Amino acid sequence: MSTQPDLLYSEAEDDLRSAVRSLLTDRSDTASVLVRAESGTPYDPELWKALAGDMGAAGLLVPEKLGGQGASHREAAVVLEELGRSVAPAPYLTSSVIATETLLALDTESEPVAALLAELAAGRKVAVLAVPLSAAPDGPLAFGARRITGVPDAAAADVLLVLKSDGLYAVEAAGVTVEALTPLDLTRPLAAVTVDRTAAATRLADAATAEAAVRRGLLAGAGLLASEQLGLAEWCLEETVRHTRERHQFNRPIGSFQALKHRMAQLWLEVVSSRAAARAAADALATDSPEAALTVAVAQAYCSRVAVHAAEECVQLHAGIGMTWEHPAHLYLKRAKSDEIALGTPGRHKEALAELVDLRAP
Repeated sequence: MSTQPDLLYSEAEDDLRSAVRSLLTDRSDTASVLVRAESGTPYDPELWKALAGDMGAAGLLVPEKLGGQGASHREAAVVLEELGRSVAPAPYLTSSVIATETLLALDTESEPVAALLAELAAGRKVAVLAVPLSAAPDGPLAFGARRITGVPDAAAADVLLVLKSDGLYAVEAAGVTVEALTPLDLTRPLAAVTVDRTAAATRLADAATAEAAVRRGLLAGAGLLASEQLGLAEWCLEETVRHTRERHQFNRPIGSFQALKHRMAQLWLEVVSSRAAARAAADALATDSPEAALTVAVAQAYCSRVAVHAAEECVQLHAGIGMTWEHPAHLYLKRAKSDEIALGTPGRHKEALAELVDLRAP
């Protein structure tokens, strides 16, 4: 019999949230994010050093014996909620979740795997799994492809995890060509990655082991992406409520108009529901629940749509100012739309959910 998921935040998780939010408020406010995005170099190395290394957030999923913090997906989910609230351009999802989880699914007694995990946990290196952002946990994987298009955060990577025909390899960034693409979301850059045939590469696993590990990494990424979407939706709701309280028309706050009250009340209900779905996914991954795949599919099918709706309402209810480049609402809408197709579309996750429910049927 399955146990009930723990949807509440622990005291340690609340403390972690406060620390991460304080750091992002100081180092990555929305004005700074917009300036860096416009510059074409969105990543802030000092922010990453503080978050990943000094605070230890990069090693939350890594056991202490391998140099990490020995925490769980619940704590990593809290970090992603805060990164979603600030749309910070940091390779946390790609490196500290997807790549790290993939490596943890391999033989961690192997020296190359253990050494790379220690580097990632300390924040000294960034690793990116060389698959498209759109890759779903149960979708096709391109073994042996020399050019992979749509790889997120490749420009920030020190190491790329590449699926070759005979397994998974770690390739140093010097051995690949990274061609920047023009993404919708400027805070999560995409690239086309071409692997040099002569590049030095370290084999980490055979093909069968690699496929299972990559799917595990993508599943964890999809599950915790829901927490990023939750944080994004929460910011959009809070900012919209704040604006409608302060903005006056006909000598009244526009938030007092019944039509707008109904829209924000509906959005609040959706955000609360998405919090339950995201927390359930994080808890299922943390406890290695046999229902993790089902819970992740539910979270992604729901949270993706809520994040987009929250961002759209934020833009629309800010009226003219919401349409300007200077206001950060467009950053949240673009991140929400990008996240909606990341690691499987809502439709893909609904299909996976239907298949999983059919398999469970007597």
